[in-house]
Amino acid sequence: MVSNSEIRAIARANLKGFWGISILVCFLVNAIVSALGSIPVVGIIASLILGGAFTYGLYAFFLEQARGRQPELAVMFSGFQKFGSTLVLYLLMIVFILLWTLLLIVPGIIASLRYSMAFFILHDNPGVSGMEAIRQSSEMMKGYKGKLFMLYISFIGWILLGIITLGIGFLWIIPYMQAALAAFYEQLKNASSYNEAAANPTVTL
Repeated sequence: MVSNSEIRAIARANLKGFWGISILVCFLVNAIVSALGSIPVVGIIASLILGGAFTYGLYAFFLEQARGRQPELAVMFSGFQKFGSTLVLYLLMIVFILLWTLLLIVPGIIASLRYSMAFFILHDNPGVSGMEAIRQSSEMMKGYKGKLFMLYISFIGWILLGIITLGIGFLWIIPYMQAALAAFYEQLKNASSYNEAAANPTVTL
């Protein structure tokens, strides 16, 4: 694995020439999900039902970009072609992370890091179930949760800048973070420890 500073540099290189469409995709996904969630009861249910498909589309967009392709705006809706599997994965992640968070905040954070690669895995392995994507993500992140946490921490300065600019800065910060997460996955997926663990049928939550 390369350093986190190198991962951020890779993310910036992947975004070069694609900032406009990347900002638009992140803005649209967040705007749609937020708008749905703001509607009492029905909107919350709708955001839960559609959240998986939109999350998948967002991850798919930046993963394609990380692989040197030129994803179109339509990629953000690609999760609807796999609606059932994205819905199951999204709900499972919410339930598991919530259950760990009920114990303490820290276990909840660790759980979110552990499952963070699940949507990328679903993209690369269309036939896997939501539970299997979570299992593979858990195996993949063994020994790397701290590294991903520190990658997120490295964006604190940018996040503060986004707050200072009354949220305007987040138009650039969110795509930057998504691109960094995709670059992290690309660096991690070929790790020998993951390739060996993927064959292990034990589910780790």
